[in-house]
Amino acid sequence: MIEQEHISSAYDRDLEGIQALIMKMGGMVETEIAESAKSLELRDEELARKVVRSDRQVDSLEERVDEEAARLIALRQPAASDLRTILSVMKIAANLERVGDYSKNIAKRTSVLVQMAPVEGSSGALRRQAKAVELMLRDALDAYIHRDVALAQDVRDRDREVDQMYNSLFREFLTHMMEDPRNITACMHLHFIAKNIERMGDHVTSIAEQVIYLVTGEKPDVERTKGDKTSSTIFEPDLRDDEGDD
Repeated sequence: MIEQEHISSAYDRDLEGIQALIMKMGGMVETEIAESAKSLELRDEELARKVVRSDRQVDSLEERVDEEAARLIALRQPAASDLRTILSVMKIAANLERVGDYSKNIAKRTSVLVQMAPVEGSSGALRRQAKAVELMLRDALDAYIHRDVALAQDVRDRDREVDQMYNSLFREFLTHMMEDPRNITACMHLHFIAKNIERMGDHVTSIAEQVIYLVTGEKPDVERTKGDKTSSTIFEPDLRDDEGDD
């Protein structure tokens, strides 16, 4: 009995260590979102470079989470409910890593955009979109810590607002390009940024859905309605190359 309690206590400590890594990773990604948007709005190349550099730390933390989770599964042979927790943690880490990659991509495009004439009102609108995702992520992480299904569902519902912001920006950039062809290059970069932020929202929503699964044992039973109405247009970017690490 004492040995079993010791094993359980050791498992709890190991799991707490992994969850601490997740929260550290989440805090860093929140900062990346805010600073990538700020660097765009202020046309601050140094801040953009800082975001690119910091993403390596996020990648390293994801690797640590995966290693620790694999070690915990191998050594502790967790029961079904505990295994669900470990697998959810790994999926949350993967989603956080993707959000970090998108923040890095925004920062890289900022370094290009500062060489071009600004497009009026665009950086402020993009920062508001990014702020919405940043707040979603903060709440998703709180929902994870407190096992709060209602808050996780609220995060899931708010993704539609981010999609609607993207739709509005898409139309705005298209108008700028039609009014003045000199805006085309800058607006295409800005469109990629808006799409990156919209994809961030998708990954944060996946984190919220993992929280719901973790607490209830079931995935959300109502399919989320996407608010992005531009996916069938010729201007929809293929982000597969844009997502990768250099």
